[in-house]
Parts: sequence; structure tokens; C-alpha cells
Amino acid sequence: MARRFRGEYTFKVDTKGRVSIPAHFRRVLEAGDPNWTDGLRPELVIVYGDHRRKFLEVYTIEAIDEVSDQIEDMQRGSPERRMLERLINGQSHPTEVDGDGRLVLPQKLREKIGLEKEAFFIASGDTFQIWKPETFEAENAVYMDALEDEYPEDFDPLTLLPPKKKGD
Repeated sequence: MARRFRGEYTFKVDTKGRVSIPAHFRRVLEAGDPNWTDGLRPELVIVYGDHRRKFLEVYTIEAIDEVSDQIEDMQRGSPERRMLERLINGQSHPTEVDGDGRLVLPQKLREKIGLEKEAFFIASGDTFQIWKPETFEAENAVYMDALEDEYPEDFDPLTLLPPKKKGD
């Protein structure tokens, strides 16, 4: 099983759009880049998507390749495939970790999510998201309120996992 991103972090963003990547996240990016070896900079893909997306989603090379393979399995020319090709392949930015363990976020991406002085990183398994901290707080509050309305107070989220298969 591939390494997973875990945790949440806030880092400063400098005027050139450089932001440190959490050390653990860098290890996952390295493990998820089949071409990476010691001394090389791990490659990654930042998907920024359309106007509805309020965050940047960072994929390892292996994770984005898996999504691309799934898109290729769809009916060529279908509206759904075209939409995903545009959102995942077109509205994305291939890049690499710089020599100091940072991402350089282009102005276009920073402006899209309103990123200024700080960036909030939150793990999402085989990807991680970069948010403007205030936007994440507001969106997360709405999300948590909706969950509280849907599930009872003593609800255990682990019950949502599928049952373990025999032999696993």
C-alpha cells in the first residue's frame, strides 16, 4: 500500500508564492513518484479545477496517473469524460518540489483561492489540499454542521467503513 498524507499544517507564503511543504508530505510525494531517486526533486500535479473549487488539490504522480487511467476507461467523447479531462488534465499544474522543500505556487493559482500570507494544508489520503486558512475554516464549519444534522451525537464515523472481508 502506498504511503498516505496525514495531518494538517499552516505555513507562510512568501511574495513569490513559495510555501514549505510539510516534511512528511514530501516523503509521500517522493514515494508516489516512480521516477524519484535520492537527489532528485519529486514531481507532483496541482489540480485547481473550475470556479467552484475553493482549494488546490495536490496529487502524487501515482495518484494522478490512477485518476487519468480511470478517465481513459470512460467512453471517448462522452460529456462526462470531456468534463473530467478538462477538470483534471486541463485545469492542473504539473510541478516539482524545489530544492528547499517548497512548492512555488503560480500567481494564477494563488489568486484563484485568495491565497496571501498563509496556506493551510490538510491531508486527504492519497492527495492533500491547500486552502486559504479562513476559507477552510468557513467551509469546514458548514460541512461539520451538515454532518451533525445528518448523524446522531454519539455517531462513530468508523461505522461507515465497509465490513472487512474474510482473509484480509
